[in-house]
Amino acid sequence: MHSSISSSDPAVNVAFVHDADAHERAIHARETASDRPGVAQPVPIRPVPKQPWAKIFLGMLVLFASLLGGWEWYWRDFGATPGYRNSFGLWAIQRHRIDAGEGNATVIIGASRVYFDIQLDLWEKLDGERPIQLAFEGTSPLKFAEDLAGDPNFTGRLLIGIAPEVFFGGHGYRAATLKYFHDESPSQRVGQWLSMHLVEPFFAFYEPDYALATVIQRQPWPDRPGKPTQLDVRKLAVTEADRNTHMWGKVEDDAGYRALTRKIWSQDFAPSPDDPKPEESDKKRDEQIDRMVKAVAKLRARGVKVLFVRPPSAGPYLEYDNRLFPRATSWDVLLAKSGAQGIHFEDYPEMQGYEQPEWSHLAYADAKRFTEALHTIVVRDFWKPETDIAKQTIEGDTIPTQPSP
Repeated sequence: MHSSISSSDPAVNVAFVHDADAHERAIHARETASDRPGVAQPVPIRPVPKQPWAKIFLGMLVLFASLLGGWEWYWRDFGATPGYRNSFGLWAIQRHRIDAGEGNATVIIGASRVYFDIQLDLWEKLDGERPIQLAFEGTSPLKFAEDLAGDPNFTGRLLIGIAPEVFFGGHGYRAATLKYFHDESPSQRVGQWLSMHLVEPFFAFYEPDYALATVIQRQPWPDRPGKPTQLDVRKLAVTEADRNTHMWGKVEDDAGYRALTRKIWSQDFAPSPDDPKPEESDKKRDEQIDRMVKAVAKLRARGVKVLFVRPPSAGPYLEYDNRLFPRATSWDVLLAKSGAQGIHFEDYPEMQGYEQPEWSHLAYADAKRFTEALHTIVVRDFWKPETDIAKQTIEGDTIPTQPSP
């Protein structure tokens, strides 16, 4: 037996091995442009293996339908139902109404309290006209008021909801909707129409709160050092096609979910090192007031009726509102500087005592009661019907007529 290192082993044909390696490389090599100057590279041809493509496609459809159906079943079992997404596109549809001939309507702007608490169907029943809902959660009404002040098509009545933390703090969670509205493209309008007619009325899972990436993100992952987990606001309301909105029943009826929503709000209640300094907070508050005063002046000069509304809050949230922006240095100053009138819930017994499951918004049934009470106050004390404020002149004297029944 020959040793593996013996000089008596048969010689290996080195030249043959080298030629074989080169031949193997040549089979798989592809010439580059530098190898073939002035000549286009050949297109590689690769045979597609025969497969049962029809069965593969059918299997893919079955798998897709199973996964989609499972995701839909999961969220329906959680309590979700199909509804309309409160998107920029949905807001833009309502904003377009003003420029399309409804400029004399009652328009609502503000944050989530007037968005959730004022029920459009009941207001329409009481008033005869359905308001245009342009409020947005977590967003100051300032930019929306400025936008309407610059739109000569708007000549109606403006209800401005004031949530102290949001307005005086200058929060702009959804303020980008104005840019979307002014720059909206035809494809975006078509996409919104398709979503509203083919997807949103049928699928409960089609809700930002249930997006897979969002669900993964809010799992109980370990906190990073110095970066404790901040819980994001969860789904709180149900929205209709014209943005009529009310509190989601799960917030009212599910004790665990209600506790979660309270826990989320409570994250901001305790003083934090990240809070703005008092002088910074005061500066922001004064800036918001001064800008709103200018917008209100432009609106009233055009004949628009402007009325501020401070909806109810309760419990720890009310304490937080009052600590952050006391009424005397915020709400009262806003009314005095703007010359506009306002309705503060603390001034009216009929606007108090409502159920607020998570301290900030009204339960659905109480939102209806609130809407009726608010409309009564508005008509009685501020925006009287034209028949009530019509005047007649007798012998040169102006005498107000008696209010109609």
